[in-house]
Amino acid sequence: MISLIIPLYREEQGLDATVAAARKALGALAQSCEIILVDDGSDDGTWDAIARHAAAGGVRGLRLSRNFGKEAAICAGLEASRAQAAIIMDGDLQHPPELIVQMVELWRGGKADIVEAVKPRRPREPLTARLGSMVFYRLLRRLSGFDLTGASDFKLLDQRVCEAYRRMGERALFFRGMIAWLGFRRVQIPFEVPDRPNGRSKWRFGALWSLATTGLTAFSSSALRIVNWLAAVFLVLAVVLGVRALWVFFTGQPGAGITTVIILQLLTGGFVLLGLGIIGEYIARIYEEVKARPRYVVAERTGSNE
Repeated sequence: MISLIIPLYREEQGLDATVAAARKALGALAQSCEIILVDDGSDDGTWDAIARHAAAGGVRGLRLSRNFGKEAAICAGLEASRAQAAIIMDGDLQHPPELIVQMVELWRGGKADIVEAVKPRRPREPLTARLGSMVFYRLLRRLSGFDLTGASDFKLLDQRVCEAYRRMGERALFFRGMIAWLGFRRVQIPFEVPDRPNGRSKWRFGALWSLATTGLTAFSSSALRIVNWLAAVFLVLAVVLGVRALWVFFTGQPGAGITTVIILQLLTGGFVLLGLGIIGEYIARIYEEVKARPRYVVAERTGSNE
C-alpha cells in the first residue's frame, strides 16, 4: 500500500479539487493506495469536507486539537501511516499530483528510498521572501553541511525511511532537514511550481522566522562558536587598545576622543546582545525538548481506521 499524506490548514475552498487530483493520480497506480488528510486545527469547514471525503472511501482523516504547524501535521500523517511508502504533498496543488506516478515508478525500480521533488527556481514571490530564503539556505549549508536549496516537502519515503523518521524524538521539527539528516538513497525530480488555484499562502513572517531558527539550531551548534569567535576578536581588540592607551599615557600624547569610546561601547554592547540572543535560542530549544510534551494532539479521526 501507498499512503498519500496531505497536511491542511484552512483549505476548505480547494479541498475537493485537491482530493480529485490525488485520486486521479493514485488511480493510475497498480497498487492499493490511501489518502491521509491531516487537518491542522482549521477554524473553517475543512474538517467537515474531510469527513465527507472519508465517507466516500479511500480517505482517512486526522483532526489536530489546535494549529500545531505544518511540520507537526506531516509528522502526524507519517506516524498514522503503515504503508510500504508514504508520499507527502501540499494541499494547495502547488505540488503537481501528476508527478506521483513517476515518483512511485522510481521507488518501485529500487533506485531510491527517497524520491524528492525539487524546484530548479523559486516561484513568483515577493523579493523579501526570495532573499530570506536564499540567506537561510546558505546559512544552513555553511553551518550544518546540508544543502537544501530548491528542496520541498513533496517527497516519497520508503517504509524504512518512515520508520527511521518516527524514531527521531525531537520536538523541534524541521521535516526537510530531518529527512536530509537520515541519508538513504535518493533521487531528485525537478518540477515547476504552478500558481495557487485557490486562496493565498498561510505562511507569515513570524512562522517562517520560527521555522528558520528551528532549522538552524536543530541541525548545527556552529552558531554557538560564532560567540566564541566574537569574544576572541574583542579580546584581541581590547589588548591592542589597552597597549595603545598605556603608550599614549606614558608618552604624554593626546588621547582618543569621546567618539571613539562611544563607538567601541556600542559595538561591544551590540555583539554581546547578539551572543546572548544566539545562546538564548539554543536554551529555548533545550527547554522545549526537556518538557517532553507531545508534538501534536489528535482530537478526532475519521475514515477506515477510526
